[in-house]
Amino acid sequence: HVIVKFSLQKRVKLAQGLWMLYWVSVIMGILVFSLGIFFKIELRKRSELMDNNESHLVPNLLILVGMLACGANAFGGKVCHDSLDPIKFAKWKPMLKPYLLMCCGFNVLLLMTALLCFLMQFAVYLTLAEGLKNGIKFYKDTDTPGRCFMKRTLDMTQIEFRCCGNNNFRDWFEVQWISNRYLDMSNDEVKDRVLSNVEGKYLMDSVPFSCCNPGSPRPCIQHHLTNNSAHYDYDHRIEELNIWTRGCREALFSYYSSMMNSIGVSVLSTFSSADMAGLKYLSTALETMADPENPECESEGWLLEKGVKETFAELLTKLKTLGKINQVEEGGDAQEAAT
Repeated sequence: HVIVKFSLQKRVKLAQGLWMLYWVSVIMGILVFSLGIFFKIELRKRSELMDNNESHLVPNLLILVGMLACGANAFGGKVCHDSLDPIKFAKWKPMLKPYLLMCCGFNVLLLMTALLCFLMQFAVYLTLAEGLKNGIKFYKDTDTPGRCFMKRTLDMTQIEFRCCGNNNFRDWFEVQWISNRYLDMSNDEVKDRVLSNVEGKYLMDSVPFSCCNPGSPRPCIQHHLTNNSAHYDYDHRIEELNIWTRGCREALFSYYSSMMNSIGVSVLSTFSSADMAGLKYLSTALETMADPENPECESEGWLLEKGVKETFAELLTKLKTLGKINQVEEGGDAQEAAT
């Protein structure tokens, strides 16, 4: 139970400091709101690679938290601005207790949102793993409705993120990624390759052009990657391949996880109990002025009217009383129903 003495100068400094703090928090709220919009767009942009199963819980929460932060902190700033005018402050006074309680709830929501930014990364990883696996499988289906742009999406992703396949480039060896319409079935080599496969697929030790690393000094070897005799002075076991060796799941997860970590830290930075404590001190200092009409007089401000133990004991008593009232009401309703 800390009581602080306030002179007019101290009250003015506290009000000005809190006003600045609240408006900095409004800017942080705008930042969180913008990050939520950005994250939502980034998820939508690569929705195909996640089988359209990506969760928008985190970006939606960020947008909500950003909007609430702007509104709540703008209100706090206005209260601090009007606090030194007794007439203006009188209209805000009844709202301060509900406002401070709402700020406590808002801070809990902030912590939950920040926590979800870190915890939901595993869900993103699993969604990417399944989505990329199916994306590679449907790469060839450029004529199938709903999958027409999968080839373009995967190619652009592999070029942008400098990756190849789901886990690595070998994922392309396990699927037929060339459509049958581009295969000459009258060719004996093509026919033998299709017939030799149990599922009748045309499998190759090749990768799409988007896996090529343009930084390699050697022209891209994207076909017959494991056949050393097909290329001059080449050994796939020791050669530094001129295709991307990193898998797209790892690359995309690294991108999204770094984004979510940054957003989580940004959300935590908007968490502030200092402004709530400052506003409590300011409001109690204004309420305890001996002569409200004389702004020069001294006053006292505090966080808790009683000690911490007494405050908690009082809170528990109130909760117990509320519980008993509810029980009595339920008992009365049961008796009425019986009669």
